[in-house]
Amino acid sequence: MKKFFMFTFAALVLVGCGKKADSSAEDERVEQVSTVVLQPRVIEREISLSTNLQGYLTQNVAPSLTGRIEHIYVEVGAHVKKGDSLVRIDQTQYKTTKLTLGNLGVEKNRVEQLLKTGSATQQQMDQLTTQYNQTKEQLDFLQQNTYVRAPFVGVISAKNYEDGELYGGQPILVLTQLDKLKALVAVPEMYFPRFKEGMKLTLKSEIYPDKVFPASVEVVYPTIDPSSHTFQVKIVIPNKENLLRPGMYVTTTIGLGKATTIVVPYQTVEKLVGANDRYVFIVENGRAKRVAVTLGQRFDQDIEISAPEIVEGAEYVVKGQHRLVDGVKVNVVE
Repeated sequence: MKKFFMFTFAALVLVGCGKKADSSAEDERVEQVSTVVLQPRVIEREISLSTNLQGYLTQNVAPSLTGRIEHIYVEVGAHVKKGDSLVRIDQTQYKTTKLTLGNLGVEKNRVEQLLKTGSATQQQMDQLTTQYNQTKEQLDFLQQNTYVRAPFVGVISAKNYEDGELYGGQPILVLTQLDKLKALVAVPEMYFPRFKEGMKLTLKSEIYPDKVFPASVEVVYPTIDPSSHTFQVKIVIPNKENLLRPGMYVTTTIGLGKATTIVVPYQTVEKLVGANDRYVFIVENGRAKRVAVTLGQRFDQDIEISAPEIVEGAEYVVKGQHRLVDGVKVNVVE
């Protein structure tokens, strides 16, 4: 009787184990999802980049002579025209050289007359001419650096000295052009083939939320920064009304023409926890396939994505993707 009981118990155990294995196979996890078939879309390609404005021309007013500053003609904020007087340095050296040049001119004329009568040699004349020309060059240099004038139209943006102070090293003034500005923009390398000199673009500032400022590409720098994988673009901004100022933070929107690409709802793109990696799910052979994607341009609630698997005709999960893992069986519902 005891043997029969043990045999029956063992049989029941075996039967129970077999039913459990069959049940696990039948109860494989199935997730309910909704999908769409991906179709290409024609978009207006554009990128938005931020930068700070600079004066198109900025010059430190720093004469090549050291000495006492006799007079500074302008203050910070003064608008000047090309050729306006800015600074006068101590004139002693200039006046001495000017007097020397005058004396050399008189002597040169005298020797020219003597040369005609044979009372002077050509060598004397050549030496005097050389000395005269060198002194004239020195006088021109002293004149430019004693009486300093504005090289272009602009505004005085800094003043570091007062009348009577000894100048040496630090610029006396800083002159900045305002009627035309520039900005250097770092652009991702993927857009390098699309940028051309002369391209038109727009610029916006938070200070003027209702205004759009026109600009254009002046220079596309020919090399890529290997650390940031960007290249620089120099843009030029007309500023006749002087609304914009150097140092302002602006955003530039650059149109790159039409492109055909894949665009999906932004909320369907998942983000890897603890990283900035993005991924989506497509359906292949009744199962979810996780695909790492690169994000592109944003269009309100949609965003451009790219990956080798993201192609026309792919079955893309738009609902239920938050519960999915790679390889899980899915049931597509409307």
